[in-house]
Amino acid sequence: MSLLVVGLSHRSAPVSVLERASLNADAQLKLLQDTVAAEPAAEAAVLATCNRIELYADVDKFHAGVAELSTLLAQHSGVGLEELTPHLYVHYEDRAVHHLFSVACGLDSMVVGEGQILGQIKDSLARAQDLHTAGRLLNDLFQQALRVGKRAHSETGIDRAGQSLVTFGLEQLAAGADVRTWARGRKALVIGAGSMSSLAAATLARAGVAEIVVANRTFERAERLAQILSEGDDTDVVARAVPMDAVPAELTRADVAVSCTGATGLVLTAGAVAATMEGRAGAPVAEPAAGRPAGNPAVATVVREAAETPLPAAGGDENCPLDLSAAQSGFSVMGEAAVAGMDAATLEQHGAWAASGTTVDRPREAGRPNPEADAELISALAATATRVGRVPERRRPEPVAEVPRPQPVLFLLDLAMPRDIDAAVHRLAGVRLVDIESLADASADAPMAADVDMVRRIVADEVAAFGAAQRAAHITPTVVALRSMAADVVAGEIARLEGRLPGLDDKHRAEITQTVKRVVDKLLHAPTVRVKQLAAEPGGAGYADALRTLFDLDPETVASVSRAENSTEKNRGPA
Repeated sequence: MSLLVVGLSHRSAPVSVLERASLNADAQLKLLQDTVAAEPAAEAAVLATCNRIELYADVDKFHAGVAELSTLLAQHSGVGLEELTPHLYVHYEDRAVHHLFSVACGLDSMVVGEGQILGQIKDSLARAQDLHTAGRLLNDLFQQALRVGKRAHSETGIDRAGQSLVTFGLEQLAAGADVRTWARGRKALVIGAGSMSSLAAATLARAGVAEIVVANRTFERAERLAQILSEGDDTDVVARAVPMDAVPAELTRADVAVSCTGATGLVLTAGAVAATMEGRAGAPVAEPAAGRPAGNPAVATVVREAAETPLPAAGGDENCPLDLSAAQSGFSVMGEAAVAGMDAATLEQHGAWAASGTTVDRPREAGRPNPEADAELISALAATATRVGRVPERRRPEPVAEVPRPQPVLFLLDLAMPRDIDAAVHRLAGVRLVDIESLADASADAPMAADVDMVRRIVADEVAAFGAAQRAAHITPTVVALRSMAADVVAGEIARLEGRLPGLDDKHRAEITQTVKRVVDKLLHAPTVRVKQLAAEPGGAGYADALRTLFDLDPETVASVSRAENSTEKNRGPA
């Protein structure tokens, strides 16, 4: 067995890299075809989900296989090999088996214990079988992974250790509230009609939303999903389908929107969501910077009143890098006039001085524009000036009161990879966005249930059993070739006997033939059974070579048996 897996996931790569490396259906098919066409690989399968891309192969050379699979992943993902390599992981033989079994059980998922991965593994196997890139090894591996995953979910409480990505995402949207209470009576928009979107729609329906609108590029699929939701026995949700161009209008009516499409670009931009919020609320949607009005009427009033208040005398702040005495009289409470034209280096000096009384001597960067390039630092200092009434003295400034963020009225859940919803939506007031990246952060500290340890023991046992079975199977073609050679010897000896005894009747000929076969079978039984047992143990691969050498077996005969078994396995359906 020379099983190799090269891949990347949410554990090894940031979301930005996973997004760019994601493979659509056509890219996955081409990757499979190119992998089996490559010299080191005989079989191949791709497992591509929203948070992992893994290429499995049966290779005859480890280092050449790693290099080839890594190069192919880079070529088909569009991410350069130098950028992709630091995020790739490699597992070989038993470690590769252990990895896939752990994935199948949900141990390697973003949300521990989620069961959707089993369907994705089944789809990966079916895809490889359709293209005839899965032989005996990958058929056995993936089908066993499916059985191990089902066993883990049936024999343990791994489901309690985590929820499906959809459920976990809705819990994050609800921000600690009961999902059913939070969802009851809301209107939901589901963008996409694939497996993940369908699961999201069904979950929302069971949670008690009043209405679900399904939008999809293929309108017929949206209609089919809406019909299934409407006819469900366990819910009374009202569901209808709309074309994709109706999404902006439907978003103004929706309380919750879930998006999971196969689009390569954004489905909802920050501008589109901002326009939706302005349309539904007539209020500003930009998240204000700390201490700045940003259009907020209440803050603007405070600033206006503060501007009318006489400014306290600057006084003599010894060694202060800002020459306050040189500032024009009557500069505003916002402090713009006091700091106008000052570069970042000077402002940084003042910050260090105000905090500790130490002046930092840092020369101005050559060619740095002024003052536009320093606008952010100037604004920060101005915000502090607003709070304390003047440019800070040599003491640590009091924290600036932040403008409260309004309660969300639109909840967005982005389950797509690459993302469907612009990450900049996080900054819009009145909107709560949960995406793959925030789900990863939220689940990082999730408690591990005791059942996880039980699943790990199951995985370890199954890996050992699979390795033993594969090592035993490796010697099977040699045993078959040995028995075939013995049968040929028996046939030759019987033919020779008939030449010497031409008058031998059929009854005696059959009896002699049967006797010779029994003798040969008894002589071969103990060695072949024992050699299978020995081959199943770690390090037992050499017994097949020893058997071939001792009985002078034709290597081509053994290889032909292997090819016959392999061609049969390639067309075997998934478990």
